[in-house]
Amino acid sequence: MSDEALNPVTALAERRIAEAIERGELDNLPGAGRPLELDNDSDVPPELRAAYRVLKNAGMLPPELELRRELATAEQLLACAATEDERAVAYRRWRLLEQRLAAIAGPRRSMELEQDYFRRVLDRLSHAKPGEKP
Repeated sequence: MSDEALNPVTALAERRIAEAIERGELDNLPGAGRPLELDNDSDVPPELRAAYRVLKNAGMLPPELELRRELATAEQLLACAATEDERAVAYRRWRLLEQRLAAIAGPRRSMELEQDYFRRVLDRLSHAKPGEKP
């Protein structure tokens, strides 16, 4: 099975990135050619930085990030569901994770906008024929 069949959302994103590269839209971006600064903890309060670094080095994520990771996996399962029963089970899991994340993240998230976007993605994927690119 191809990567696209396993994860059509990722395949679509990769295709759009490749097209943007071909058109030169990603040339001359700020920071081009320099390594990414992945350990920037300037947004973390100084009194929490040491604790966060220990947790990060131990492979632990804050609950919100762990839920976001689980949510991404649930979205992939939902997008790849082959039957209505599989889709229903995957959707219930996705909704549960969405609700948990909303409880943790609070007003920082716009659940309504994200749900609308996800519904549109699912609608587009559900209308694609097997083997057809979305």
